[in-house]
Amino acid sequence: MIYPSIDKLLNIVDSKYELVHIAARRSKQISKNGYLQLPENAYKSKKNIGRALEEVAEGKIIVKKREQ
Repeated sequence: MIYPSIDKLLNIVDSKYELVHIAARRSKQISKNGYLQLPENAYKSKKNIGRALEEVAEGKIIVKKREQ
């Protein structure tokens, strides 16, 4: 996968595992209700998982940091 870059995404999310979890949950939401946070022509990806990652990169999905 070329866009969005993993480096940019890992600046937003702490780990790859958390990123996968967030993207998978958002992808399922898109599949279920069809709601997109950006105009459909603004996405580079045609698949829901790619669109979910683009939303994370654009800051449309807020990732809360957990206190340890």
